[in-house]
Amino acid sequence: MTLWITRLTPGPARLAQRELGTGQTSLHRRVMSLFPDEAGDQARSHYAVLYRIEDTPRGAHLLIQSNQPPTPDKLPDGYGTLTSRPLDPLLTALAPGRVVHYRCTASPVRKPGSTTRTLYNLPAVVPLNGAAADEWWQRQADQAGLKPLTLHSHPVDAVRDHQQPTTNPGANTRAGRGNPIRHHRVRFDGTATVIDPQLLRTAIHNGIGRGKAYGCGLLSIAPAPDTA
Repeated sequence: MTLWITRLTPGPARLAQRELGTGQTSLHRRVMSLFPDEAGDQARSHYAVLYRIEDTPRGAHLLIQSNQPPTPDKLPDGYGTLTSRPLDPLLTALAPGRVVHYRCTASPVRKPGSTTRTLYNLPAVVPLNGAAADEWWQRQADQAGLKPLTLHSHPVDAVRDHQQPTTNPGANTRAGRGNPIRHHRVRFDGTATVIDPQLLRTAIHNGIGRGKAYGCGLLSIAPAPDTA
């Protein structure tokens, strides 16, 4: 498993500021434009692309994880700069008992069964907040080979977009736009003990939860002092 992490530092171009600020509808397409288009509709999974907007003292930056570095010359002039480094040394060093910092902006949801939906008039996908979201993260962490020691969570603005129009005009909504897409998001930060390094490597590679094409699911870790 070879993975790269890339930081996109935006330049002065208004396009970059807009897409990393409020332009969620086009950001995932911008990210995928940095990779070869030979994989077609499966490009995100083919290149193992995950990304997350990071708020920094210098403004919003973008973290992109992939199995090959993105191509800088595909960025518009003045959009920003890309700095890439391999994650292999970090992933190789993982061992049971290692304490790490973690961060993940994910889309915690529950999908109730049809009987429950009918009984309580619930939608097919129910966003989770507060303690329910924290419990969801605890389950995800367990499946990822992590035992959380600390957990801090707070909501992040939902991602909103529209599906790409199909070839059937009758299947599109007005103005030629596809069905609306909305991904509820919560950012989870804290420290955890590595229980199963291979499960953790797999979770980092695959991402956590839904909405991975829209800035959700990138699990980042960094070494931390042992707090035991």
